[in-house]
Amino acid sequence: MPFRHSFGILGGDKRQLFLAELLASDGYEVFVYGFPHIDFVHSSIRKVDLKTTLENCQDLILPLPVSTDGKNLKAIYADGPIPLDDHFAKECEGHRVYVGMKERLLKTSPFWENADVRDYNAQEEFAVRNAAITAESAVGIAISESPDVLYHSRCLVVGFGRIGKQLSLRLKAMGANVSVCARKEKDYAMIESLGMKPIPTAKIGEETSFDLIFNTVPAVLFDRRVLQQFANTIILIDLASSPGGVDLEAAKELGIHAVQALSLPAKIAPKAAGKVIQQTIYMMMGE
Repeated sequence: MPFRHSFGILGGDKRQLFLAELLASDGYEVFVYGFPHIDFVHSSIRKVDLKTTLENCQDLILPLPVSTDGKNLKAIYADGPIPLDDHFAKECEGHRVYVGMKERLLKTSPFWENADVRDYNAQEEFAVRNAAITAESAVGIAISESPDVLYHSRCLVVGFGRIGKQLSLRLKAMGANVSVCARKEKDYAMIESLGMKPIPTAKIGEETSFDLIFNTVPAVLFDRRVLQQFANTIILIDLASSPGGVDLEAAKELGIHAVQALSLPAKIAPKAAGKVIQQTIYMMMGE
C-alpha cells in the first residue's frame, strides 16, 4: 500500500475521474487540478489550484498520455490549456511524479531532471492489465458493429502480442473460428496449441474468407494492395496505436467498413482503466 496519505491528480480524462474516486475510497485525501466543473462523489476529493495541490501532495499523478500536443498537459476538463513549461516543471521539483509516456514529459523542460518522474505506462503489469481491457472493449465494438453474432464467425487477429493474445482467446471462448497472424515460429506453435490457425504476417491477404479482422500491429499492413484482396463485407477494427495499421482512405474507397478504435480503455471502460493505473502506482510505490 502507498506510504503517503494524499495524492495529487493533475489533468486527465475519464480515467482520472474514476482514479480519484478509487483513491478516495481507499481512504486517501485526493487533490485534483484541472477539473473545475466536475462533481466528485467523495468529500475527501478537493478541487484546488496547482499551488495547493503541490503543497499538500508528495505524490503526483499525470495522465496517459501526459500530452497530446507536446506542449500542454492533457486536461480535457480544464477551462483552458495547462502549459507543460519550465515553470510547471520547477513547481514539481522534489515530488514523485507518476506519468504515462514519460518521454513526452521530459521533452517539455530540462527541469524535469530535478523531479522523480516514474512511468506507469512502462510497467509490464500495467501493459498486461490494459491489454485485457482493450481486448474486451474490442469484442464489444465487434458486437455493436456486426449484423451477426461472434459465434461461428470467421475472425482474423493480426498480431500476437499482449492484446492479440488476449483478444484471440476471448473470441475463441465465444465460439468464433479464429486465425492469428504472427511472425515467429514459436508463436505459430502456441497459436496451434490453443486451437487456432496461424497465418504468417507476410501472407496477409492470401486468405480472405473472414467476417471480422482485428489489427493490433502499429504498422500499415492493410494498405490498398492488401485491402483489395478482401470482400467489402468484412468489418476491420484497427486497435493499433496512432497512426494505426489501416489505410483508412483506401478502405473507404473500396467500401470496406473500417473502425479506428484508438484509446479503448479510456473510451469504453474508463473505470477499469483508472483501476489499472491505481494498481500500478500502488505497486511502484511498494517497490
